[in-house]
Amino acid sequence: MNKIAFFLPTRKGSERVKNKNTRSFAGIEGGLIANKIKQLLDSKLIDEIILSTNDEVCMEIARQYENDSRLRIIQRPNNLCLSTTNLQDLICYVPTITNAEHILWGHVTTPICGAKEYDEGIRAYLNHIEKGYDSLVGVKELRNFLLNEEGRLVNNNTDIPWPRTQDLTPLYEINHTMFIAKRDVYLQQKNRIGRKPFLYVMDEIHSFDIDWEDDFKMAEMIYKIVKHN
Repeated sequence: MNKIAFFLPTRKGSERVKNKNTRSFAGIEGGLIANKIKQLLDSKLIDEIILSTNDEVCMEIARQYENDSRLRIIQRPNNLCLSTTNLQDLICYVPTITNAEHILWGHVTTPICGAKEYDEGIRAYLNHIEKGYDSLVGVKELRNFLLNEEGRLVNNNTDIPWPRTQDLTPLYEINHTMFIAKRDVYLQQKNRIGRKPFLYVMDEIHSFDIDWEDDFKMAEMIYKIVKHN
């Protein structure tokens, strides 16, 4: 009843970070894709791992781990792998390739988030759906002075012009580590988080997401430090 599938999308033709998914990362041959698959296979709570891609190199790397029956490699239609692809179309595609009751959507570009973090997130999700939530999303808490385009603080609900940062109203940034939702959310709401998501606050290090070339280099440094501590 609580089967959990991890949806791992990649595509060829990275524009901002060349070959980011497959080039060597922190000394790991097979790069981010190999790192993420190994992390997922170490999870105790993920029942199915779906690599959804049109990248032949990603598929070749992933095939090294096919001896574990949890891993499925599914070639995604090219029209769902374009830089112009509507995210909504990809969301609607996901429940067509798994029958799992719960779907965890994650990315290779969060290399510090590993099996421990995924299992803790899943436990938090299963606990909170019993309390009426229908999904979970990984976030970072922002408690800093944030301005709108008019130069006014958007997160100050006090009467003090410059309150202590800890007294600011917290805002939350999606960190792309995990989106967990019931299958019904995908089918009925056509979304990867529901109408009542639990905001799963994570620390800065495990939230780190690679978006630019500088991020890739920083992630390598962080990964090596975390791995050796």
